[in-house]
Amino acid sequence: MSRTLSIDPDRIDDEFESRGWSDGLPVVAPTAARVRAMVAAAGRDPDEELGTMPPRHGIVTPEILAINAVMAGCRPAYFPVVMAAVEAVLDPAFNLFAVQATTHPCSPCVIVNGPITGAIALNGRYGAFGPGCRANATIGRALRLILLNVGGAAPGILDRSTQGQPAKYAFCVAENEAESPWDPLHVERGHDAGESTVTVTAADGPHNINDHVSDTAAGILATVTNALADMGANNAYLYGQPTIAFGPEHAAILAADGYTKRAIKEHVFAHARISREQWSRGGMAGMFEDRFADAAHVPIIAQPDDLIVIVVGGFGRHSCWLPTFGATTRAVTRAIAPVRNTA
Repeated sequence: MSRTLSIDPDRIDDEFESRGWSDGLPVVAPTAARVRAMVAAAGRDPDEELGTMPPRHGIVTPEILAINAVMAGCRPAYFPVVMAAVEAVLDPAFNLFAVQATTHPCSPCVIVNGPITGAIALNGRYGAFGPGCRANATIGRALRLILLNVGGAAPGILDRSTQGQPAKYAFCVAENEAESPWDPLHVERGHDAGESTVTVTAADGPHNINDHVSDTAAGILATVTNALADMGANNAYLYGQPTIAFGPEHAAILAADGYTKRAIKEHVFAHARISREQWSRGGMAGMFEDRFADAAHVPIIAQPDDLIVIVVGGFGRHSCWLPTFGATTRAVTRAIAPVRNTA
């Protein structure tokens, strides 16, 4: 059980900031009643030990997670999503120590699928990666506060990211399943369509892919593959699992021309490549010359299945891609438990 502090409500932001418990934005006071309501929504023992969070290896319990979720502004109905996201980043395959402590700007990106997106009004349409939706903003922020306060990843101390990125404040999005012509991500990854899940990746912020001209899959994919052939991305040297988030208009054109997700992945694997001559001129080529010694072109992914394809956004011929930290971290999917009690 966490200890209770008596703090003047008018001074809570200054007090929390001075103790290093803040992301720099004002917080909601985590009163005992608010924390109890948050834990109740998950139906878990508040003192259950779920593991430790690197790099500081702070102990993770539902109550500790609930305190941070309250501070972030979450409603209790959001808390099972926060719990699932934390369980996902704690999976050894995600390699949270490296993600937290690297000089790279990557941050856990939380992609939510299933019925819960409608139940708690998560945004997967217009501006989904941006502001304006409480669920997206506060779930993403709750995870970041947990990474700071439990994992100890304070900038310049244990978080050594050279420049950081805005997605280190909050990085949570729903897939736009209603306007996707393909199976949603969680179904691809072995879950039933009626289940709700989170999938976490260690990603850069979205890089826009603008194509308002192409009316064919060939044209859109030419734009996409050229955007992904990026010497500045870790994926050009370390592979990994980047994400393409197609806008619904681009997705509809691709599907109309017969492209499945599998066909898109195979096309990107074959064509999103950097010539060996160009690749050798800069970036991190000097560290990885032996890996691609005999290659005429260097691929962005090691195999087609490493590419994550989702649909996000509203009207407009924009898509985006999310480069990642590389192959030392893998995407992890976890089921979201039903909300138990939000009274």
